[in-house]
Amino acid sequence: MTLDIKKLRQETPGTQHSIHLNNAGSSLMPKPVYDAVVEHLDLEMQIGGYEAHARAMPAFERTYDAVAQMINADRSEIALVENATYAWLMAFHGLNWQKGDRILTAEAEYASNVISYLQMAKNKGVVIDVVPSDEHGQIDVVALEEKIGPDVKLISISHIPTNGGLINPAKEVGAVAKKYNIPYLLDACQSVGQVPIDVEEIGCDMLSATGRKYLRGPRGTGFLYVRKGFLDKLEPPFLDLHSAEWVTKDSYKMREDARRFENWENSVANLIGMGVAADYYMEVGMAEASDRLCSLAATARQSLSQIPGVSVHDLGLHKGGMVTFAHEKRDAVDIKAELFKEHVNVSTSTTSSTRYDMERRALPTLVRASFHYYNDENELDKLVELIKRM
Repeated sequence: MTLDIKKLRQETPGTQHSIHLNNAGSSLMPKPVYDAVVEHLDLEMQIGGYEAHARAMPAFERTYDAVAQMINADRSEIALVENATYAWLMAFHGLNWQKGDRILTAEAEYASNVISYLQMAKNKGVVIDVVPSDEHGQIDVVALEEKIGPDVKLISISHIPTNGGLINPAKEVGAVAKKYNIPYLLDACQSVGQVPIDVEEIGCDMLSATGRKYLRGPRGTGFLYVRKGFLDKLEPPFLDLHSAEWVTKDSYKMREDARRFENWENSVANLIGMGVAADYYMEVGMAEASDRLCSLAATARQSLSQIPGVSVHDLGLHKGGMVTFAHEKRDAVDIKAELFKEHVNVSTSTTSSTRYDMERRALPTLVRASFHYYNDENELDKLVELIKRM
């Protein structure tokens, strides 16, 4: 399949106003997603929130099917939540942590996840064990297996970390987890929509993701996948009348599907929009979309690395759509501001967002340009030309 870039850009009105290279932060929504959200908000305005939800139930329930189809799961394994952080926290804190339990994670792990590890270490006495990287900068699967022991409670990594272009070998990590029957939590916040995801192939027990990044859904949306066979090994840290039923005066019963990790109140309009975004992504073609954005990023790396004073700092045997670079004379924050004046959106990556990795490599704050399939070659050339001028 060849992507119709002209059509995709026409369906993405934001491309007419800026060069959006901050897709790892929040992508531009396509028109069908926007229309679905606004249509439901209009319905809420006209007939009320509960009534609108009841009328839109087929569209709302479609989101479970669309997300499940997108990652090769069953709809009963999907919980729709307000963001990826909530999804990840429900899984992580759902484990019965005990003093001495060990967490295996990667050097490129994201700050939010590590902060939770540290909190659990402080409150429960768990041990954080960081697996070293291999020669490509990704998690060393051989070293991971060498660290396996009876005290390992969880393997938890970010599939695509916040910087460095890295795609961790999630499938190979899953094989180790399965071999030793260790729970495996995959943070797919950056990877859903950027690379095809198959939870059966990866072998993870839990997976968290957001709607706003590469999936191109609305902000304030996310989902949690929990494998059927693993569901009863987790106790949601919070329950309400949606996730459980009050069956007698002194007892409750949790839902039998992954919706036990949800709560009653959510943005129906936004979650409908996330379902439309998933369907849109599958219609575009998941593999084709990934090939396109990875190709743009690869060209950007090559072009930027040829500019005097610019250094590219991406890792991995396989690299995704994020390109991180520094300038020997210009601060990354200043570069971001200068690009914004030219209607080019990028982000920055700081030590505090991925401290293990950036301290190991002694990196400064980096500029992060994250490409999507709707970006075109002219936009890439404009970025490179602006950096050359600096």
